[in-house]
Amino acid sequence: MEYPKVKRWNFLMNEIEAIYHDAAVRMGISDSVQSILYTICVSGDRCLQSDIYKQIGSSRQTINSAIRKLEKEGVVYLEKGRGRNTVVCLTEKGRAMADEKARPILEAENEIFEEWSPEEFRVYLELTEKYRDAFKQKLRVFADK
Repeated sequence: MEYPKVKRWNFLMNEIEAIYHDAAVRMGISDSVQSILYTICVSGDRCLQSDIYKQIGSSRQTINSAIRKLEKEGVVYLEKGRGRNTVVCLTEKGRAMADEKARPILEAENEIFEEWSPEEFRVYLELTEKYRDAFKQKLRVFADK
């Protein structure tokens, strides 16, 4: 059986991931560090560590290792959050690093979305959410086994 729609979608998603990876390589950082800095920037220079796990999709071990490395380098510091939550915060050095290595990506993405009409952006988000929800529902069968 062939899956042309899935093949095309996977190709596009992989191409986009490759663009992020190439940017990280050119900036001299790992994909994990780039993703962590990016996620913190989107959240306003601090965010829950659990949000980083959810948004990046890498293993907790990979993210924890990268955060510990960034902490040792003075890029981030950790604060106790509510309950068992930990907040990852950028230091001054971290803000400078994020300004150089994460914010340009965010700004490029924002510029692209600003070029789209409000209707194009609405439809894009609506279809992406529809796909996510349907995919999650379809894969629930594996959780029941």
